[in-house]
Amino acid sequence: MSEATMVAGSKSEQAYQAVKARIVEGAYTPGYRLVLGSIAKDLGFSVVPVREAIRRLEAEGLVTFERNVGATVAGIDPTEYLYTMQTLSIVEGAATALSAPLIDPAAVARARAVNEEMRACLDHFDPVRFTQLNQDFHSVLFEHCPNPHILDLVHRGWNRLAALRSSTFRFVPGRARDSVDEHENLLKLIETGADAEQIEKAARQHRAATLDAYLAQAKHQ
Repeated sequence: MSEATMVAGSKSEQAYQAVKARIVEGAYTPGYRLVLGSIAKDLGFSVVPVREAIRRLEAEGLVTFERNVGATVAGIDPTEYLYTMQTLSIVEGAATALSAPLIDPAAVARARAVNEEMRACLDHFDPVRFTQLNQDFHSVLFEHCPNPHILDLVHRGWNRLAALRSSTFRFVPGRARDSVDEHENLLKLIETGADAEQIEKAARQHRAATLDAYLAQAKHQ
């Protein structure tokens, strides 16, 4: 079944959202074996929509399938994480710069409201909640990108990182506060009509700073 036919509310879509959420939130950790029958029973569905959901997650790189083992939650090795983040910094930076002229004051206000929710999360830090808000914030900034090919690359990058996104800020919680400040800087650049090169550079540096913090922490583990 194609993604287009997995309409909102269908059992396949519900199974997809449920399993993906458990992967992103860390309930299903890397290497966790996804037993279709058990998941189907838990969700109250037949095995068929669960199988379709698992295939969709496999296509997104969140699940791997091995003969005699079955479907398991994929992990991200350090090298893949490095390459994915480097690529995402480039394509998301470009998407944000192209989006900037099309982002109206209402969208800026929406992004700022999300960023303030992120700031409120800092006192009693919840990395899963913070990461979801982080995605919501950046979606406002890059979803106006008029180039569908660049936008597709951005979505692919986020999907590759989905299994690790929820834990990135758990590994480097100190990075969260800087991230919120950098978000505000990006919004000010967009509001004041900064040129595309300046916006792209700020967006790329913002993504690269998270990668640098993660890699620095990994060296000491």
